[in-house]
Amino acid sequence: MEPLLVVRNVEKIYGNSANTFKALENISFKIDHGEFVGVMGPSGAGKSTLLNVLATIDSPTNGDIFISNDNIAKMKEEALSDFRRDHLGFIFQDYNLLDSLTVRENILLPLAIAKKPAAVIQARVDTIARTFGISNLLDKYPYQISGGQKQRTAASRALVSNPKLIFADEPTGALDSKSATDLLESLSKMNVEHETTIMMVTHDAYAASFCRRILFIKDGQLLKEIFRGTKTRKEFFQMILVELAQLGGDVHDVI
Repeated sequence: MEPLLVVRNVEKIYGNSANTFKALENISFKIDHGEFVGVMGPSGAGKSTLLNVLATIDSPTNGDIFISNDNIAKMKEEALSDFRRDHLGFIFQDYNLLDSLTVRENILLPLAIAKKPAAVIQARVDTIARTFGISNLLDKYPYQISGGQKQRTAASRALVSNPKLIFADEPTGALDSKSATDLLESLSKMNVEHETTIMMVTHDAYAASFCRRILFIKDGQLLKEIFRGTKTRKEFFQMILVELAQLGGDVHDVI
């Protein structure tokens, strides 16, 4: 089977000819269908820039990004907007929920925009809410639920339309340890049971230990990757800590 995501010689340069900063330099890698991949590195390494470029939030200066057979690096904005809506899901640290809508309405929003039938919408919302343990919250509003419940709502919204690829940017960054674990276990369950493909940027080795593969970047370059393989999550966690210590950077990158 062909890889789901192919990143080829991607660069991102900010500034003008007199004063430029290369945030990404010659990045190339692939992600297969059903992978759960983490991206780690010191503060300022280019982690979020990479995710934003791959997620169509920003555009690369050079290079190609294929999702299936579509080169999103070469798409016009209108086509890109349709592709983003139909094939990609997003989970951000700050939830991005609409306070005027209930949990149910926030989750079903992508399906409503895509004009799916009411019966399909109801069935998908009920299924995804069960997976993330928020069925009893569907009629509440975001201000009535906890941060962990908000993030599980946001994750449900990202996954409800069965996108090809989920991008998660520090999804546990604002959560306490129990809420973070609940979210990560739910994402892992979706990955294992439904072969949901996930790419997650994180500075947290504990969160990264739920992934099956980690890409390490520093100074805008891809330095190394490690695989969990048959290791336990605890063993993989220790591997990640060792790699982060060797990579250097901010102390918060190795907690």
